[in-house]
Amino acid sequence: MNYKIVRLNTVAKSEITSSVLIIYTGGTLGMAYDRTGALVPFNFGQILEKIPNLTNMNVAITVISFPEPIDSSNVNLHHWVDMAYIIYENYDSYDGFVILHGTDTMAYSASMLSFILKGLSKPVVFTGAQLPISAMRSDARENLMTALEIATAKANGKPIVPEVCIFFNHMLLRGNRSKKVQSIHFDAFESENYPPLAESGIIIDYNYAAIQPYEEGKKLEYFTQLDNNVMVIKLFPGITSKVLDSCFATKGLKGVVLETYGSGNSPSEKWFLESLEKAIEKGIIVLNVSQCNGGRVIQGRYETSKDLLRIGVLSGGDITTEAAITKMMFLLANEKNDAEVRRKLVQPMAGEMSLTGVALG
Repeated sequence: MNYKIVRLNTVAKSEITSSVLIIYTGGTLGMAYDRTGALVPFNFGQILEKIPNLTNMNVAITVISFPEPIDSSNVNLHHWVDMAYIIYENYDSYDGFVILHGTDTMAYSASMLSFILKGLSKPVVFTGAQLPISAMRSDARENLMTALEIATAKANGKPIVPEVCIFFNHMLLRGNRSKKVQSIHFDAFESENYPPLAESGIIIDYNYAAIQPYEEGKKLEYFTQLDNNVMVIKLFPGITSKVLDSCFATKGLKGVVLETYGSGNSPSEKWFLESLEKAIEKGIIVLNVSQCNGGRVIQGRYETSKDLLRIGVLSGGDITTEAAITKMMFLLANEKNDAEVRRKLVQPMAGEMSLTGVALG
């Protein structure tokens, strides 16, 4: 791809202390109003005019922009691979990375990058905004400034947050534990099943116990193969066998994330279980996740989920739908057989789920 590269001279009076690479994919943060009042992509060469405080950071900042900014609703597998490639190719040259991304699919992208960037030991901080950077009350400036600070933060010469995360509205969350929950308020993201990694106020208060520990000498790998022959099926009262069977009959379908009620409950009608069982017998992998933002799937806790356990539906524990579907895409493309895919789906790979309560089904 023909990326646009801008190097910013942010150094004030003292010497450069660290370096960060900003990857601009698109989204509200990188938009500005033109003279007619229309939103257009922002020229990052002029970012110091919008955020003059950047000159106080003494950080060498490079911005790499996608050739054409993408609305995050259009993000696909190729964009995830491109983001990972940019980080992989520039990994040794920067202390940390900030990805500017639209909010709608940010949790999906952060989840996927946590899987395809194996051996990551530097910060990759996703951020964005609910209002454009040129808007008077924009949250873009605070989100970007703090994301840059987190991406370059070190303790004893080592990065404080060596993992993929999301910073938004004063909260730093593990990327593959996050979910967008607001479209009109600034607190757009939550992580109900995992504590925040940090909270920004007068200082940035890091929750060191929750952060992935830094490991010396890890070598970064990145994966390019992903398989999107997957589907999310959300249960609802009144769902019919015709609907469910047509989903499972999708040509090439390999995996389904099944959003069930509460702690993993589903209808107990014979037709429902038979439809699932036939799909599993055909080799379709079914992973049970909860529709609730918080809590976990515990198959067998109630009578309505015991049969799911019996027929081979996998328990997703406390994983989010965003992490579940991206993890499934990754494993289907990179594991040697379905048995390995099934085994790894129910085990933590990048901190995306808790170990307790995991069962093969």
